[in-house]
Amino acid sequence: MTAQEIAPQPRRADERAEPAPARNERPRNQRVRKLTRADLVVVSIMVAVPTLLILVLVWFPALATVALSFTNWNGIGSISSIQGVGATNYVNVTTNYPPFWPALQHNLIWLAALFLVATPVGMFLAVLLDKEIRFSRFYQTAIYLPVVLSLALVGFVWQLIYSRDQGLLNAVLGTQVDWYGDPRYNLWAALVAASWKHVGYIMLLYLAGLKAVDPSLREAAMIDGANERQAFFRVVFPVMRPINVIVLVITVIEALRAFDLVWVINKGRNGLETIATLVTQNVVGEASRIGFGSAMATIMLLISSVFVIIYLTIVMREEKQK
Repeated sequence: MTAQEIAPQPRRADERAEPAPARNERPRNQRVRKLTRADLVVVSIMVAVPTLLILVLVWFPALATVALSFTNWNGIGSISSIQGVGATNYVNVTTNYPPFWPALQHNLIWLAALFLVATPVGMFLAVLLDKEIRFSRFYQTAIYLPVVLSLALVGFVWQLIYSRDQGLLNAVLGTQVDWYGDPRYNLWAALVAASWKHVGYIMLLYLAGLKAVDPSLREAAMIDGANERQAFFRVVFPVMRPINVIVLVITVIEALRAFDLVWVINKGRNGLETIATLVTQNVVGEASRIGFGSAMATIMLLISSVFVIIYLTIVMREEKQK
């Protein structure tokens, strides 16, 4: 074999180089695997089971509550005995049921306390822990620990502090105040206990949001002469808009469904009435007015749905802009 035969032959001008296969292009000899009957059965089960659970556990109770709010059913007798009363239950709730408006006022106070006090405290703690201070992991665990507790258990924990005879707070102040029993103080005492749990949740959300912020944004703000506070409120905080919306929705829902804590204290009476406790008293209490309680539950559903719709609208708008 000569050297001329071994050397690579130059490509002729009329020859075209074969295009390189695209990175995501499937080779021609590779066949697409079709779904077998067993695969279709498995996929159908994976879709049908979660859908059925959502319909049974979420949509059916919600729609049934709305439907029952237009009836006078008291939970006794067959379904065929249910009679429609139109909007009578809603009229009675808003005009002839004295505990309703104080309960709504308490829910609004609950919302204001969580949003104006607990949320800023949680955000402040998140900013401090984002600086990777010493023992930050320990502080995160300690602050987040109340979140894993139910509000009922939180009420029992704070009972050790608020007890009139053996409570820690009265022992420190040298008083004999019944913090849970006196209607002048029990709402604020319950709000302190609820905020103790809410702060940890908000701290975790904002801490996750701060970790996702691009550090170059802060550096650019510092170069422009902004101090740490200005850089946070003018640059970092607006970037965390999705977190802010989530916090708003969660806070509103937490305020509307305030039930566990006040029910443990005194079953939502004597200054601790909330809409959730009124619904429970009318649905499963001695009155057993299913239709009347469903009307109040529907009012709660409508109020919370407004903020959920706002959240979904903002999320979908941001997805379209991407």
